[in-house]
Amino acid sequence: MDILNDEYYMGLALDMAAKASGQTGINPVVGCVVVKDGAIVGIGTHLKRGTGHAEVHALQMAGDAAEGATVYVTLEPCSHFGKTPPCCERIIDAKAARVVVASGDPNPAVSGRGIARLREEGIDVTVGVFEQRSQQMNEKFNKYITTRLPFVTLKTASTLDGKIASHSGDSRWVTGAVAREQVHTLRHQHEAIMVGIGTVLADDPLLNTRASVPAIDPIRIIVDSALRLPLNARVVTDRSIRTIVLTSSLASSNNRQALEAAGIEVFICGKGAKVDLSEGMKKLGELEIGSILLEGGGQLNGAMLEAGLIDKIMLYYATKIIGGLDAPGTFTFAGFEKMADAISLDRVSVEMAGEDICVSGYPVY
Repeated sequence: MDILNDEYYMGLALDMAAKASGQTGINPVVGCVVVKDGAIVGIGTHLKRGTGHAEVHALQMAGDAAEGATVYVTLEPCSHFGKTPPCCERIIDAKAARVVVASGDPNPAVSGRGIARLREEGIDVTVGVFEQRSQQMNEKFNKYITTRLPFVTLKTASTLDGKIASHSGDSRWVTGAVAREQVHTLRHQHEAIMVGIGTVLADDPLLNTRASVPAIDPIRIIVDSALRLPLNARVVTDRSIRTIVLTSSLASSNNRQALEAAGIEVFICGKGAKVDLSEGMKKLGELEIGSILLEGGGQLNGAMLEAGLIDKIMLYYATKIIGGLDAPGTFTFAGFEKMADAISLDRVSVEMAGEDICVSGYPVY
């Protein structure tokens, strides 16, 4: 076993997998590299749910050269029949001599069975090369496959004093061009974008993606307890993207019927006057939406955080101060009486995005 070579080829496989982020639905992103006598003879990436897995593409490219080769794959090969046949059997049939796996698959249908199956056939299996990188790359899949709830990433942009707009409501633009371009990349990497009705009424956004790389536009999700969404809003009139509205049981049935007639999917979440966000996340999980980019205002951000429904936070800070007693902030909720009770972030990273600062981390509830 050559650790340096293993890391090199696994690094290539992980780089390929990363390019498919957000495009595989509730499936994981996976990359595969087949190496024979020091030469790459096959490469593959899982590109879309229901299509061939990374190992299948790589082995097809390798052909007969796969016999006696080493297969580098970023996630444990599946051992069960789903929408496609098990990859383990393809590797066994190809007569590969060795398989190097970055991380195990948390899917209860796999979870160690793939590795065990390969070893049963006498194939040398190494596990754990760049394991942490692989797990982070599939953090959305890992949550969904074990909880059936979507992984929620909060993205917000504010001034250094925590304002997402001025006291007059002006928010164009809080951050610079680099940060705004990164946001469209983030949209590509999630299955859905979620905002509150306040954002729609204030900005009339289209909620699509404008990054340079062609990709699937994420589903639009709008939290609207009273069904105030206008029929002439761009998210309603533009039917090229699936749009879902989460509302309350007290919302107008006439408004609901009008929105549904316009092609909008409307779901009642909870029995009170406000949307039950926990029930909403459960419903979205049932709809097989595995990841959401939350781009809400202070009220929705605060409610989601207070309910413990945010998995990752990405805060873009513009190096400016705007002030304003009535200027909206990043989070609007009752808060905590003691600093010791505040929600802290784990695995924090700080990066520059042009002239802006991006702080990201995982909330600890």
